[in-house]
Amino acid sequence: MDATVTPVPSTILQRTCERLSGWTIATAAFALLMLVLVQGWQVIARYVLNDSPSWTEPVTLLMLSTAMSMGAASGVHTRRHFAFSLLADALGPRAKHAVHLMQSAIVVIIGAMLAYWGGVLFFDGVHIPTAGAPLPESIDYLPLAIGGALMALFGISQMFHDGTSAEAH
Repeated sequence: MDATVTPVPSTILQRTCERLSGWTIATAAFALLMLVLVQGWQVIARYVLNDSPSWTEPVTLLMLSTAMSMGAASGVHTRRHFAFSLLADALGPRAKHAVHLMQSAIVVIIGAMLAYWGGVLFFDGVHIPTAGAPLPESIDYLPLAIGGALMALFGISQMFHDGTSAEAH
């Protein structure tokens, strides 16, 4: 299996998506780091200080949701997530192009659904307070909505890129 190489961005949309992907992966990495720190504090507070804080579980769930959603969106941008590479590699150039367009269309549809329903769920519970932390109960859906929107944007960018690269051949 050959490594997927992201081509040098040439359009404004591609350059914007490249920057967004960089920020997205940085956000995912930061969320993972915070998840480890919060869980580390939970263990120390519970077993060393015998005073377990109530805010660590909701914050950990938010960090986990953020890391997963942002990591998935960045994976979509680099074509490492929702990619049908085994199928595409076995096909000829025209069929490979069709599979890439289909993959991008599927990503746009799934990303749009995640963005929409994640947003609906977030706004539906924003007025309900979380037990143990001064956050809304539905805060875990916000990264899902943002990640879905980024997936859709990255999929659209790939469709435009695949369309222009097919015209060049």
